[in-house]
Amino acid sequence: MNRTRWAVLALAALPAVAGARETIGVFDRWGAFSDSAPRRCFAIAEPVSAGGASRWRPFASIASWPRAGGGGARHQLHVRLSRDRNPQARVTLSVGERRFDLTATAADAWAPDARADAAIVSAIRSSRSMSVETLSRAGGPFADVYALKGAATAIDAAALACLKG
Repeated sequence: MNRTRWAVLALAALPAVAGARETIGVFDRWGAFSDSAPRRCFAIAEPVSAGGASRWRPFASIASWPRAGGGGARHQLHVRLSRDRNPQARVTLSVGERRFDLTATAADAWAPDARADAAIVSAIRSSRSMSVETLSRAGGPFADVYALKGAATAIDAAALACLKG
């Protein structure tokens, strides 16, 4: 098994909220996984280049959270930054030629709404890389860069797994 597959599978070892975690598949630098309780399915990857040493494992994920009876969330972006950010700094996701402002806490960032999530996933499908840029707590700029080869397949595999229930 190559180093990329080990890294993706190591991300899957992140604790499930509760219940069992199932590996759906590994697609180049992206993996697809599902948790049974609460039900969620997600595609996830580590950055190929991180903005600094971290106390945690940085990642980008696209998750679906179905609800019994329909509804729930679909294709939500979540990014764990490689280091704490300056609370006053913007967090910008660049995917190909597109730029998106994200909502963030000290170490995590999300799209501000479902419409932005959909635009981000669309951009991911047609791009080769993405980066998340901001300023560190100390004020210096940093970026976490992700290769997108395999991302679309992992996103689709995760979404399909949640549809199957």
